[in-house]
Amino acid sequence: MAGLELLSDQGYRVDGRRAGELRKIQARMGVFAQADGSAYIEQGNTKALAVVYGPHEIRGSRSRALPDRALVNCQYSSATFSTGERKRRPHGDRKSCEMGLQLRQTFEAAILTQLHPRSQIDIYVQVLQADGGTYAACVNAATLAVLDAGIPMRDFVCACSAGFVDGTALADLSHVEEAAGGPQLALALLPASGQIALLEMDARLHEDHLEWVLEAAAQAARDVHTLLDRVVRQHVHEASIMLGD
Repeated sequence: MAGLELLSDQGYRVDGRRAGELRKIQARMGVFAQADGSAYIEQGNTKALAVVYGPHEIRGSRSRALPDRALVNCQYSSATFSTGERKRRPHGDRKSCEMGLQLRQTFEAAILTQLHPRSQIDIYVQVLQADGGTYAACVNAATLAVLDAGIPMRDFVCACSAGFVDGTALADLSHVEEAAGGPQLALALLPASGQIALLEMDARLHEDHLEWVLEAAAQAARDVHTLLDRVVRQHVHEASIMLGD
C-alpha cells in the first residue's frame, strides 16, 4: 500500500468517503420488458445489469430437474469495455464461472425454491463497468431483478465488500482500494434475519480484526437494504399509477 494514502489522518478515503460510507447507489427495476424481471444498478462507478427468467420448465435434459425445489441457474459476464484490460472472452473464463457459482450459492439461500419443484430459474448478470465491489453490485442488481420477476424470497439479499487498512475497517471498496491489496472480504446478507448467504475472504486477516471488518460489511449491507427497499417501493408506486390504482 506504499505510495498511495488510502486513509488520511482525518479519516477520509481517496474518494472523500468516511470508513463506513457507501458509494452513491442508483438503481432501476423493470428495464427490460422481454424478461420476467430485470434491474440496473450503479454503485459508484461500478455498473451492473441483471435479468431473470422463470420459474419455467427445465431446459435440456429433464434429469436435471429437482423433485423438491427449483434449479437456480446463474450466469455472469462482463462487457469487454468494463475495465481497462481488454479480454477476448468476456464470459466463460474461470473468473466468470466462479462468479456464476457464487451467485448461485447466494440466491439458493434466498429464493424459496421449494415453492417451484421441477422448474428452473435463470439469473443473468452482466457488469458494464467495473470499479470495485463487482460481486456486491451483481448480487444487489440480481436481487432487484428477482423481486421484479415476482419470485418469492426469504428476504432481500444485499451484498457489500469490506477491507482493512491502517487499523481501520473500510466498507464498499473501490477499485483503487482493492488494487492496493490487503485483507478484503465480500458479504451477502439477509438483513431481516442476519443470515449470511455468502462470505468470501481473499487474504489472511488476524482474528482480532475479522469481527471489525465483518461488522463493517454487515452494516454496509444493511445500508444497501435501506436503499434497495426504497427502489422497490418506488417501482411498485409507479406501477400502480400506470395501472390506474
